[in-house]
Amino acid sequence: MTEVNKTLYIPLYGKAYVSKKGLFLNDKKAEEIWEKEKFTLKGKSKSKWLAYYMGIRSAVFDEWVKEKTSDTDDITVIHIGCGMDSRIERIGNSKYKWYDVDFEDVINERRRYYTENESYKMIVGDARSCEWLDYIPENKKAVIIMEGVSMYLKDNEIQNLFNNLASHFEHISLLADCYTIKAAKISKHKNPINDVGVTNVYGVDNPEIFTSESVEFVKEHNMTPQKFIDELHGAEKWIFSKLFAGGFSKKMYRLFEYRSK
Repeated sequence: MTEVNKTLYIPLYGKAYVSKKGLFLNDKKAEEIWEKEKFTLKGKSKSKWLAYYMGIRSAVFDEWVKEKTSDTDDITVIHIGCGMDSRIERIGNSKYKWYDVDFEDVINERRRYYTENESYKMIVGDARSCEWLDYIPENKKAVIIMEGVSMYLKDNEIQNLFNNLASHFEHISLLADCYTIKAAKISKHKNPINDVGVTNVYGVDNPEIFTSESVEFVKEHNMTPQKFIDELHGAEKWIFSKLFAGGFSKKMYRLFEYRSK
């Protein structure tokens, strides 16, 4: 795998860790894959604090998808940069089509643990080019997740992706987490992704820069809701609240929602 693709092991470990502790997520698939793969992480990438953050981030994305898919069956869910994430199993998709998209070596790895069926497909694709959209025939309403992806894309690449998605579907709702510009600068030297060889990332301070004739910014979401922090106790809860939540966190990492105009 390339260095960027290896970053998938960091959230995989985080979700396996919190699931095993009974926090935020019930993710037996992450536990299973982590136990079998035994990928070696080092340094900050195996921090329990980062694991908590990854777990809460995934839980926030899960809730958003559930909300967006609750009122209709005529919908398509797309997870861009899916890695080894098991959201398809955590949420389920008995009433709609679901597509997980990632690089070829990642999808090949996924196929060892996930099975396609009539409503669930895995697609080889690069977020920087949109040829993979040709494999998604449904073109009405789409709910799109970009978790841990935007920081590897330049602004113009994100804009191109958003515009292509909006052109392909009648309507899109999209949720993406982004580094701030400050966080991207710091990440060149002080980020858990450095532990798997990644140093080149990008940040966004103004979510409006991705608006266009076809896409608009909706709102910013809270990456660390209090209800999830409350699952921690004692010193862990206090430390997490001070270092990974609230205003300090927002200076480094933000969560933006977009939709078709």
